Amino acid sequence: MDFELSPSEWRERLTRRSFLSAGVQGIGAVALGSLLARDLKAAHNPIGALPGLPHFAPKAKRMICLWQGGGPSHVDLLDHKPLLAKMAGQDIPASVRGDTRLSTMSNSYPKYNCVGAIKPFKKWGKSGIEMSEMLPHVGSIADEICVVRSMNTEAVNHAPGVTFFMTGSQIPGRPSMGAWLSYGLGTMNEDLPSYVVMTSSDAAKTCGQLFFEHYWSNGFLPGKHQGVRFRGVGDPVPYVGNPAGVSREARRTMLDDMQALNRAHLGQVGDPEIDTRISQYEMAFRMQASVPDLLDFKNEPKSVLEMYGPDVLKPGTFANNCLIARRLAERGVRFTQLMHSGWDQHGNLFSGQLAQQCLDTDQPSAALVKDLKQRGLLDDTLVVWGGEFGRTPFGQMRQGFKAEPTGRDHFGRAYSWWLAGGGIKPGHVHGETDEFGWNVTKDSVHIHDMQATLMHLFGINHEGLLFRYQGRQFRLTDVHGHVAKGMLKHA
Repeated sequence: MDFELSPSEWRERLTRRSFLSAGVQGIGAVALGSLLARDLKAAHNPIGALPGLPHFAPKAKRMICLWQGGGPSHVDLLDHKPLLAKMAGQDIPASVRGDTRLSTMSNSYPKYNCVGAIKPFKKWGKSGIEMSEMLPHVGSIADEICVVRSMNTEAVNHAPGVTFFMTGSQIPGRPSMGAWLSYGLGTMNEDLPSYVVMTSSDAAKTCGQLFFEHYWSNGFLPGKHQGVRFRGVGDPVPYVGNPAGVSREARRTMLDDMQALNRAHLGQVGDPEIDTRISQYEMAFRMQASVPDLLDFKNEPKSVLEMYGPDVLKPGTFANNCLIARRLAERGVRFTQLMHSGWDQHGNLFSGQLAQQCLDTDQPSAALVKDLKQRGLLDDTLVVWGGEFGRTPFGQMRQGFKAEPTGRDHFGRAYSWWLAGGGIKPGHVHGETDEFGWNVTKDSVHIHDMQATLMHLFGINHEGLLFRYQGRQFRLTDVHGHVAKGMLKHA
């Protein structure tokens, strides 16, 4: 008999189990008791990892994902291509473009005219990594980061692209990376969720892309592994606080009585979702004390606050979220996912919006890395900065082919990310693209390869963390993925 059943498969068996529990004696009752004992033993281990995990010694204990929604332009920020400026206005050769899949907004252009970087690049740090002058703060940590210039994906639109990295599939429904890590490695702090999500946007709200909840979904994994979203306005976590007139002691008494009923129900039917309900009620109760402390910045040194920039104390901003992410890392939260929109520059690339995005995110991103390092947390905290794809090396024309370009379209054939800490090789550039920034020419890192590499840094063989659902074994990387050993500090 297969004991690795999904919640939906458990529900299909409830009627049969209820019948057995109520009326079957002898061998049937013994078999049922054995089954429930095994289920309960597996369910009641609130902070433990799955047996056998991690598979080997991890380099990272926690991860902070700085997601830049919309697609930051690699050729304007992280992958310098002087030829684009030299050939400005000239068609990128068909031999370079090949059969690249483009979005419907630009796949029928008669010409694909080169557009150079909108601001100069310079070499940063002792490592001499070339990055845009629009990223001076990230440039100041060049010797701490690994710039990956060979990322690639099949996705050409936002939601499928984000879903692809987060869950391993362009189609919603599978567990996100944070849920997989929570499921496999457990939590390091019972008073906070193992997986926290925060969102923000550029002040002008120029990017119309939404952050869908399936980006941090538990999918078919138990519900307690879903990401918990902290809001930037109002109460950070809705409904955690007690109603007026209800004391903490009264809440505890009510919760104890309710949990007793839930445990009795769990003992009758063995549904793992009941165990999830029990654990989440307890988590909500503990968060009533832990969240206010988390968000109390009065003991933060002025020098630290200034390091994150002028928006650090403004709730809902990227800077504020970065500071909270560091405090979550200190408290042992396994996976923190910061999602910031505003990088979708189809029509405003040359009007200052890209520069404004860099102004809003560059300083807090670098401050987070510096802050983690000075607290001794960077060595085992993995920081990842990137988006769902890059932008086209050619210009996008919103008012007809003869108009001047106003921006760049989506581009997944080649783009760039940067990473720091948690076993990543510092002061390093991994991968290369051709002189147009169009094709990967060295050390390709596909989305599944990046997922496999990040799991590897957590001490997980990505092929070995599995969950059986609807008759099939699933994993984050689906049936693909190879560890990009060139990114690792100690391969």
